[in-house]
Amino acid sequence: MDEGGTPLLPDCLLYQIFLSLGPADVLAAGLVCRQWQAVSRDEFLWREQFYRYYQVARDVPRHPAATSWYEEFRRLYDSVPCVEVQTLQEHTDQVLHLSFSHSGYQFASCSKDCTVKIWNNDLSISLLHSADMRPYNWSYTQFSQFNQDDSLLLASGVFLGPHNSSSGEIAVISLDSFALLSRVRNKPYDVFGCWLTETSLISGNLHRIGDITSCSVLWLNNAFQDVESENVNVVKRLFKIQNLNASTIRTVMVADCSRFDSPDLLLDAGDQAVSPCRVFDLGCNSEDETASPALRAPGRAKEGLRHALDGMLDGHTQLSERALETRVAELLAQGRTKPPERSTARNKYLIFTTGCLTYSPHQIGIKQILPHQMTTAGPVLGEGRGSDAFFDALDHVIDVHGHIIGMGLSPDNRYLYVNSRAWPPGSVVADPMQPPPIAEEIDLLVFDLKTMREVKRALRAHRAYTPNDECFFIFLDVSRDFVASGAEDRHGYIWDRHYNICLAKLRHEDVVNSVAFSPQEQELLLTASDDATIKAWRSPRTMRVFQAPRPRPRPFFSWFASHRR
Repeated sequence: MDEGGTPLLPDCLLYQIFLSLGPADVLAAGLVCRQWQAVSRDEFLWREQFYRYYQVARDVPRHPAATSWYEEFRRLYDSVPCVEVQTLQEHTDQVLHLSFSHSGYQFASCSKDCTVKIWNNDLSISLLHSADMRPYNWSYTQFSQFNQDDSLLLASGVFLGPHNSSSGEIAVISLDSFALLSRVRNKPYDVFGCWLTETSLISGNLHRIGDITSCSVLWLNNAFQDVESENVNVVKRLFKIQNLNASTIRTVMVADCSRFDSPDLLLDAGDQAVSPCRVFDLGCNSEDETASPALRAPGRAKEGLRHALDGMLDGHTQLSERALETRVAELLAQGRTKPPERSTARNKYLIFTTGCLTYSPHQIGIKQILPHQMTTAGPVLGEGRGSDAFFDALDHVIDVHGHIIGMGLSPDNRYLYVNSRAWPPGSVVADPMQPPPIAEEIDLLVFDLKTMREVKRALRAHRAYTPNDECFFIFLDVSRDFVASGAEDRHGYIWDRHYNICLAKLRHEDVVNSVAFSPQEQELLLTASDDATIKAWRSPRTMRVFQAPRPRPRPFFSWFASHRR
């Protein structure tokens, strides 16, 4: 300022100078005087700082819920859980999975040490209970999930057995007494299992039909198996689905469609299809010749398969034994598959990984669960089904053209996030027992379950190195604003859901298998690793709140004495 109070530098010049500074320097300059303070809060200035600092594409608009560019910059800088606050070392082997209760007060962890541990989530996390599953002949625990009212915990594990054993079991644990309420067989073990209602859960079973053909049966089980009346069902068959080319159903989860209307502004702005459609509606009757063979009208597919068989018998077509088995299985299933039931009501979706070309999971199956299927009451073992309707058809299939290694739902259940390791472009599966090689880079894909289309471009940063025949699951989690995932490069990763940018890398000493946001506080994240530890991470903003000095109450007698003088 000159002697008359007039600024020596006009605002436009100050603005140009501040544009050349970094965010920290702009904030420091704003402390000099009121003029500099006003310019340092300019919206256009912070818009430029935002796009430059976070390297966001210029065509991506500001988050619809943001009030200013300055506040949006501060949100991404200050609210990401990237500060390590606690390391839990109570597990003695690799920690495979984490899950929070819906209230956020507790969380559970599963490990290769064959325990399920339940923790109190307070300012300092403490162990509440540890359940050892070795007495039940488990090899290790791999997955857990709290029911809706947080009264029961589903824990999934793997049986002891031969190296190639695929059997598992699901246990239900009371969170009041920590008593084991029931145990349910689960095959293959990587179906994991999930809750459908507060007292019923979904498990799987696998029946071999041929060398590479099988059928998966999904069961609805009552969590309380000790019912007094023998006339009350404790288990009911939900679906029976044909598997071709050594594929199986794995990784089941349930999406509640009734929650799609809850506010979610994160992906609404600028959503455009980012690649050729990966989602197939299996309920359509399209005669389009370009459709996938699996989507052709049943009559045409049946006729084509019969022609193929006739050609083989005449010696005009040469097929391997596995290819012949797949063709015959498709033909036999044509007249024995129950078509999808259509409903206008918003029900629930059963979502799982599957495939049609090879044993590695490369497709996501979606099957609508109707209201009458939500209970174990009614016909047992599919008694109400006609003799011809042997298999259930899927409603939708998502083909990711790669090995699926993780899935997670957004809090409103509308968006499905998928970790996938891509196959090489144009790759063809000639032998179902030899899937294509997979990329080290993990693609995090996003699908809208309301519109059944892929949205956004794939999120990238994390990597995995295990070959396709040994590939394992890496769990991810989604909060209101962020998505996080583990990786095999010894880090967990956090991205912003709206801007599609990586915001943080969280270091461990080994593979990070699982991540979990607190459902009540997205600025708290847990990560679990093969280094046998669980780490808790909080945001810088939360850490400042926790570490802020609190005023000490003045003793009453000191105050009284001072006023007597």
